[in-house]
Formats: sequence, structure tokens, C-alpha cells
Amino acid sequence: MLIEMKRDHGGDLDDAVRRFGGVRADWIDLSTGINPVAYPLPHLPEEAWTALPDRSARDALDAAARRFWRMPEGAALLASPGASAAIAMIPRLRPPSTVHIPGPTYNEHAASFSAAGWRVDQDAVASVHVNPNNPDGRQWKPQDLSGSLRIIDESFADVTPEATLISEATTPGTLILKSFGKFWGHAGLRLGFVIGDPELIETLTRMLGPWPVAGPALSIGTTALDDAAWAEETRERLTADANRLDALMTGAGAVIVGGTSLFRLYEVGSAKDWQTRLARHRIWTRVFPYDPKWLRLGLPASRHWDRLATALE
Repeated sequence: MLIEMKRDHGGDLDDAVRRFGGVRADWIDLSTGINPVAYPLPHLPEEAWTALPDRSARDALDAAARRFWRMPEGAALLASPGASAAIAMIPRLRPPSTVHIPGPTYNEHAASFSAAGWRVDQDAVASVHVNPNNPDGRQWKPQDLSGSLRIIDESFADVTPEATLISEATTPGTLILKSFGKFWGHAGLRLGFVIGDPELIETLTRMLGPWPVAGPALSIGTTALDDAAWAEETRERLTADANRLDALMTGAGAVIVGGTSLFRLYEVGSAKDWQTRLARHRIWTRVFPYDPKWLRLGLPASRHWDRLATALE
């Protein structure tokens, strides 16, 4: 059957302002899964802004990424301007055929495959698995993967590194996506990574062209990926905050469906009613077209917890 092409995302705060009033500065955006306590920006050398990104800066970022994700020997790596850029290009690596995308899941994969002429089927030559899955947090195992082109989207996996499928990166036809914006909290930096089959990575590299990642992103990404202590402390904080959010939401009558420590998914009587109720307090949340009872919330920043608690009373 044809792939559903509809694109809907969190982070659509302009729509919230249009519908419910105020200005962007009035709002708390919990419709995404972005870490609200971003990695502290390091000092950037002037040449990061003024010079074309050089090979040494790219090599430094690649080396830091290999260390952080403990990439297996033989896997290739490509830094890209956000994971979404890679998602848009990957379907063009092979002639259009059939792809298996178990859902519900992040809809940009289906939209990109559809735009490239692919069709969705259970028995397919390609597959996409979001690990952990967005929005329910489901984790996949190597035996779940299928097809000769295997895409594993690990944009949210850095909160649960033990669940990574990075060991599959040396299997031919496999590509693993990583996102810098989610865990490190700098979505506006537009930095992502593709890890896996060297032949496929080489083709993607040609498709992206020279200098795909800006100099500031190379510098910030290298520093952050080498900061293992910050990553571990952040995982602990996110876990505690996710538990705190669960307590608030269940106390207000929601039922936990799943998620990760960057976003939580709940079942409520009417997700649109809950979204409207919170929007009146200038708090924006995520609803889904395929399930009227599912409501997803990201984590609030420390200064916003009391406001969320008041809105849920």
C-alpha cells in the first residue's frame, strides 16, 4: 500500500500561539523531546565562524563520535546537518521498492520513502526501526531487523546507551542515525550522524557535498562528545525528571504508556482536551492523529515545574 505522506511534528509553537494567543516567550514548549538543560557552549575560535570547515576539524569530530558511541572497527561515519537531512536522502540510495516501517513511529521516515517512490509492505527489501521508538519508547533487537537496507534511527538512544544496536553497524546494508540536538539539547545547531555500511556512507557523502556541517557545529560537537562525565550526569538527571513528570501526570489522571527519559507518553480521556487545557496555561504538548487518547510531553526546565503542576491541578 502507499505510504502515508502526512508530516506532523512537535515543536509547532507558532501554531499554538496562533490558536491560543500570547507570544512565543509566554509559552513552555513540551511538544518535543529536546533536553531542556542543554550542554554548556564552549568557547569557539573565530575561525569556526569565518573559515570553511577544514579536514582537521571534521576528523576531530569523527574521532570523538567514534569514541562516544564505541563504534565497531570497519563501520564508517558521516556527520550531517541534522539527522533529518540523512532521513531525506537515504531512500535515494536504492531504486524504489518496498519498505517495512513498524509503527506508530516518527513519520518523517515514511514521508521520505514515499517522496522517493517507495511503498510500504510487511515483506520488504528495506526496513526502518526507531530505537527507542518515538513516541512509545519501544526498544528493538537485532533479530527484529529485516531487509537488505536496514535503517536504525537512534536519535533518542543516548539516554539508554545499553539499548543501542551499534554492533549492527558492520552488517552490510545497515545505517544507524544519531542526533546531537536531542540529548545535548542544541537542536538549532543541526548536527547529526550516520554510521554503518562504508559503501552507503560514501554515496551519502557525495550526495551531501563539501562542508555539510558548519564550523561551530564541528567544534561544539567535538567538545560535547568528549565530555563523558556530563553525559552520565545528564542521564541521571533526565531519569529523575522523567519520574517526576510521571508522578505529576498520573496524579492528574493520566496513564503511562511509555517513552524515554526525554519524553513521556500518556493515555488520557481526550488528548485534544488535555492539550487545550494546558495550552490555556501557555504550555504546549503533542497529540497524534492516529490515537485520540495519546498525549506526549517533553521535560520542563527546572523553572517551569511549578507552572506545570499548577496547570494540572
